Amino acid sequence: KCVDSSLRNIFCFLLQSVKWRFCCGQILLHLMFFCDICHFVTGHMRYSIPEEMKKGSLIGNVAQDLGLDLKRLRSGRARIVSGESIQYVELKPDKGILAVKERIDREQLCGDTTPCSFTFEMILENPMELHQITVEITDINDNSPTFKRDSMHFEISETASVGARFPLATAEDLDVGVNGMKEYILNDDDNFVLKQHSNAEGKKYAEMVLQKPLDRETNPSLSLKLIAVDGGTPQRSGTVNIDVVVLDANDNAPVFNQTLYKATVTENALKSTYVTTVNASDADVGSNSVVTYYFSDLSNSLGDLFKIDEKSGVVLTTGFIDFEKDKKFELQIHAKDQGGLTDTSKVIIEVVDVNDNAPAISVMSFTSPVSEDSPPGTTIGIINVKDLDSGDNGQVSCRIEGTAPFKIKSNLKNYYTLTTDSVLDRETVSEYNITVVATDSGAPPLSAQRIFNIKVSDVNDNAPVFPKRVYNAFITENNSPGVYVLTLKANDPDENQNARISYILEGKNIAGSSVSEYVSVNAETGVVLAARSFDYEQLKELVFVVKAQDGGSPPLSSNVTVKLIIQDQNDNPPQVLYPVQTGGSMVAEMVPRSADVGYLVTKVVAVDVDSGQNAWLSYKLQKATDRALFEVGLQNGEIRTIRQVTDKDAVKQRLTVIVEDNGQPSRSATLIVNVAVADSFPEVLSEFSDFPHDKEYNDNLTFYLVLALAVVSFLFITCLVVIISVKIYRWRQSRILYHSSLPVIPYYPPRYSDTMGTGTLPHVYNYEACRTTDSRKNDIKFGPTSSQNVLLMDPTSIGTMQRIKNEKRWRLSSTQQQRSVPSPDWWLHGG
Repeated sequence: KCVDSSLRNIFCFLLQSVKWRFCCGQILLHLMFFCDICHFVTGHMRYSIPEEMKKGSLIGNVAQDLGLDLKRLRSGRARIVSGESIQYVELKPDKGILAVKERIDREQLCGDTTPCSFTFEMILENPMELHQITVEITDINDNSPTFKRDSMHFEISETASVGARFPLATAEDLDVGVNGMKEYILNDDDNFVLKQHSNAEGKKYAEMVLQKPLDRETNPSLSLKLIAVDGGTPQRSGTVNIDVVVLDANDNAPVFNQTLYKATVTENALKSTYVTTVNASDADVGSNSVVTYYFSDLSNSLGDLFKIDEKSGVVLTTGFIDFEKDKKFELQIHAKDQGGLTDTSKVIIEVVDVNDNAPAISVMSFTSPVSEDSPPGTTIGIINVKDLDSGDNGQVSCRIEGTAPFKIKSNLKNYYTLTTDSVLDRETVSEYNITVVATDSGAPPLSAQRIFNIKVSDVNDNAPVFPKRVYNAFITENNSPGVYVLTLKANDPDENQNARISYILEGKNIAGSSVSEYVSVNAETGVVLAARSFDYEQLKELVFVVKAQDGGSPPLSSNVTVKLIIQDQNDNPPQVLYPVQTGGSMVAEMVPRSADVGYLVTKVVAVDVDSGQNAWLSYKLQKATDRALFEVGLQNGEIRTIRQVTDKDAVKQRLTVIVEDNGQPSRSATLIVNVAVADSFPEVLSEFSDFPHDKEYNDNLTFYLVLALAVVSFLFITCLVVIISVKIYRWRQSRILYHSSLPVIPYYPPRYSDTMGTGTLPHVYNYEACRTTDSRKNDIKFGPTSSQNVLLMDPTSIGTMQRIKNEKRWRLSSTQQQRSVPSPDWWLHGG
C-alpha cells in the first residue's frame, strides 16, 4: 500500500539499518511494524507570493487547499519541517493558514536564479500525513540600478574627430525580469550621443560617441549625466556623473587688447621709470598661451631710452629723457606665442615738462601760546611765500593740512595771515602742530611746508566733576572710629592751580548732630573716614554731601551725594516674647493625657533686633524630662507631641528650649517651658505646689560641692601616694648600700646638688655616707652650705645612727630572706 516515493525511501533506510546478523524473523517484525504505521496520505501544494511582505501576511489556506479539517490539524499536531536555517513561514493550526514569519528578500534568497522558490513539508500524526509545500517568491522592483563608481572622467583633445567612441561604465540591478536593467539615458548635449548595446548574456552597456567637434576656448569642460533606468513600476534609476576635460591645441594667435597705446613720461625721469604696460592674450592654454613681447626695428637712439619686459609687457626707461630734444616717441611692439603666431600694436609716448622749483616759505611774525578764550579771527602769524618758476608753475596757493581750528588767508600778493577759525578749548586739545603747505600750479605740482607749534594757555572754565552723582559705601556696625570708608575722586580738566581740588564736607544736621560728628573728609585726598562707631539698630543709613572745589579764580565747584549704608552685625541675641519667663510664679502649659501625636503644646515666639541673616531664628530642644515625648519646630518654634501621651508619663515635664540666630558667630537665648501632663487643673496644682523655684540653683550648687569634694579627695590621695612612694624608694636605696660588699663612692644625686641658692628648696644640704665592710659603721657628715658643699654632722646624732644600726642587725638576724620595715627613727633620720 505504501506506493509513495517518500515511503519507499523510508523502507530502504530501514532495510539498510538492519544488520545482517539479525534473523529473518526480526526483519519481518520490522516490516510488520512499519506496515502498521504507513497509512500515509501525501500531497503537494504550490503558492506564489511577492517578496518583502510584512510579517504575519497570509500566504494561503492550507487546510482548505488540502481538504483538511481544522480539527484534524489540531489532533494531528500539524507542524512545518524545513531544512533551511531561517524559517520564513509559519503554520497557524487554529486557522489552517500559512503566514509570513520572516521578511523574504528574493535577491538574498535566490540571487539571479529564476524562478525563485523554497520547499518545506507539513507533517500530521495519527495517522501520519506528509504534505510538500512550495512557495514561489516573485520579484518586486525594490532595487535601483547602481554604478560601481560615483563619476567618470575623460580627457579629450579638441582636435578629436567626429565619431570617436568612449565606453561608459555599466550599471547593475539586482532585480530580474521586467524589474531589471532596461536602458541608459544621456542628458542632452550637442557634442555627444549615446549608443546602447547588449552582450552575449543579455546585459546592456553604453558608449558615448562624439558627434560635434570640441572647442576648448568655448567649453573647456563638460559635465554630463548618465542615467540607468529599469523596467519596473514605479520605475527606478541610478545616475553617474561624466566629467569631460577638453585638451587644448594651438589654434589661436595672440591678440593685443589695444591697437594703440598712449603714455606720458616726464623729463629727467630716473632710469627704469615705468611708462606703460602692453597686454596680449591667447585663448589657448598651457604652453600654447605663453606670449613674449619685443620691439620691432628699434633704432639705436630709442634702444638707449626704452626697454620692454618680454614676459610682462612692461615698458621702462633706460636713459634720461629731455623734453627740449624729443617731445614724442612712437614704438612698434610684437606679441608672439610658442607656436610662432604673432600680433602687432603701437605705443605713443609723450614727454611732459617738469616743474623744477618748489615754493619757499618765510615767517614774518608768530605768537604762541594763545589763550583758550581768544575770539575767532585772532591773528597768530604772518608768512611770505615765493616760487621762482614762471607761468602756471609759479602760481602758488597756501593751505593748512588736516583739520584744525585755524585758517590762512591772503591779504597781499605772496603774503598770508594765520588766524583762529573757532573757539579754542585747551581741555580738548592743549597743543597744535599746524602744517602750512604751499603748492604751485605746475604739473606735477611742487610744494613746501612749514610746521607751526601753537600752545593753548589755560583759563578756569571747568568745574571739578565726579564720575558718579551718588556714591554708595558700606560699613559694618560697631566699627572703630577712624576706619576707612571710601575715597572720593573728582576730575578737573584744567591744569595747574585751576585743577587743584579741595574736598569739603557740606554742613548738615543728622538726628540733631552735625555730620562732622559721623564722618570726616580729607581735604586733599578725598578719603572719607568714620568719625564714630555706628549702631545699625539706631542708624541704618547716613546721607551727606561732599563739595569738590578747584583753586581757580573765581573757584568752581560741584557736589556729590554719599550714601553710607551701615551693615548689620550679629550683636544682639534673640529675645523671647512668649512664653513669658517670670521669676516669682510658676507658669505651666497643660497637655491632656488624651493628646494625640502632633498635639500643639505651645509656641515659642522670639525676635531678633538684628536684620537679614542675623535675624533668622531657629528653635531647638536642648533638654527635656522626656525627649521622646516632645519636639520643637526648627523654624516656627511650635512645641508638639511626637507620640501618644500615656498614663506612665510624668505630670511635671520640664523643657529647655534654645533659640539661635543665623549669624556668625551665632547668638542664642534659652527659656524653660514647664508642661503639665494632666486632664484637670487640681491635679496640676497638687503636683506643682511643691515645685521649688530655686531647684535649678540648688541642683547647680550641689553639683559644684560634689565636684570640689572629689577634686580635694583626689589631690589628697595623690599626695599621700607620692610621699609613700618616695619613702619606700629611699629605704630601698639604703638597703642596697647596706648589703653591698664594695666600698662606697661618694655620690651626689643631681636633685640635691648645690644650685647656689637658685633651687626651689630654701636650704640645700649634701650628704656623704662612708662605710667599710668590717665595722659596718656609718659616718654621716652634715654641714652648712659652703663652697665645697660638704658639711660635718653634729656629734649628737652619732647615738641616733648607732641605734639605727642595732635595729637593722636585729631584724636581719631574725628574717634574712625577708626585708624588714624601717623603724620610725629610720623614717625620720635615715631616709
